[in-house]
Amino acid sequence: MKTKDRIVAAALQLFNEQGEANVTTNHIAAHLGISPGNLYYHFRNKNDIIHRIFQQYAEHLRKSFTPVTGPASASPAVWFHYLDAIFYVMWEFRFFYANLNDILHRDPELHKKYLAVQRELAVNLQALLRELNAQQVLAIPDQEIDPLTQTLKMVVSFWVSYQSAQSLDPRISQAVLYEGVARVLLLLKPYFHPEKGAELAKLSEHYQALARTPSDPFHK
Repeated sequence: MKTKDRIVAAALQLFNEQGEANVTTNHIAAHLGISPGNLYYHFRNKNDIIHRIFQQYAEHLRKSFTPVTGPASASPAVWFHYLDAIFYVMWEFRFFYANLNDILHRDPELHKKYLAVQRELAVNLQALLRELNAQQVLAIPDQEIDPLTQTLKMVVSFWVSYQSAQSLDPRISQAVLYEGVARVLLLLKPYFHPEKGAELAKLSEHYQALARTPSDPFHK
């Protein structure tokens, strides 16, 4: 792995484990066993590293939530793909969700990038919901697709910070994030076609079981 990629990976690990505000470029360099000068050869400052991590985050959202079209979208395997992608993004970039407002407000350029990515995500999610309507998996009234999309995004965006505020220990476990995925599914439950009840029950039990499984805050 190239040094630049190692720096990004180490920063992401430390941000997730210790909180982005508690990690400096010196901490990242020490973690890797390189000099601060070597780090600054690749990145101007910590914000530069955060921008690179954000690029990974944005690429994941684009790849994972581009809607599958046609009959394949009705497959439960595709539903698992979407829900697992929600878990992955909340877990892999949990430092970002834990401190979203502060990170964005101190970096207007990053905030603009974030808003652009969120607009693109909203378009993809709306298309995804309409495709599931077309395949008779869901039955969402057209006028409810936009507000439902915004509600789904809101739950995912602030689930980590909400859960952190509910405990004196701000660390987030995988089980807590799976509970967030289960809540997303709960929001969609009223819209599932009745004949999809068996598949919905399997989905619900799968993620509820994962949410009940004790896990170390940093277990992967």
